[in-house]
Amino acid sequence: MIYKSIFSSPLGYIEICADGGDALTRIYFTSTPSAEYTENAVTQSAAAQLGEYFKGERKHFDVPLAPAGSAFEKEVWDAICQIPYGEQRTYKELAAAIGDDKAAHKAGQATDACPIAVLIPTHRVKGKASFLATLSSENAVKEALLGMEEKYK
Repeated sequence: MIYKSIFSSPLGYIEICADGGDALTRIYFTSTPSAEYTENAVTQSAAAQLGEYFKGERKHFDVPLAPAGSAFEKEVWDAICQIPYGEQRTYKELAAAIGDDKAAHKAGQATDACPIAVLIPTHRVKGKASFLATLSSENAVKEALLGMEEKYK
């Protein structure tokens, strides 16, 4: 069974998902949250922590995460979680953090593939040539998260 909580953030709805276990598997922004959902303790805890985060009261999350991905992706996501609140790193710096200076492109792909928004702070990773590396509609959300972290830093 998939458990879900919906969190209404200042940037839109966030859908928080957990598998039948006690770890989060996916968190994403959505304009149309699920109409029907069943919460569990871990999704409720994540929603509460997101509330604290958006108020500037929380800088670290302590809910269990279980994102699906390759071993390399998980290594990159673990490195992303080490980026301090309010700071940014490039894909090249991220690759260096996992011990492979030549894997910047692969680190960027792993960052983009991350299924857990905010708690794995991919918004803190940027491309070398620009403030934000992607040209997607997610830029406004990333900029807003970075701005909020700068405000509460």
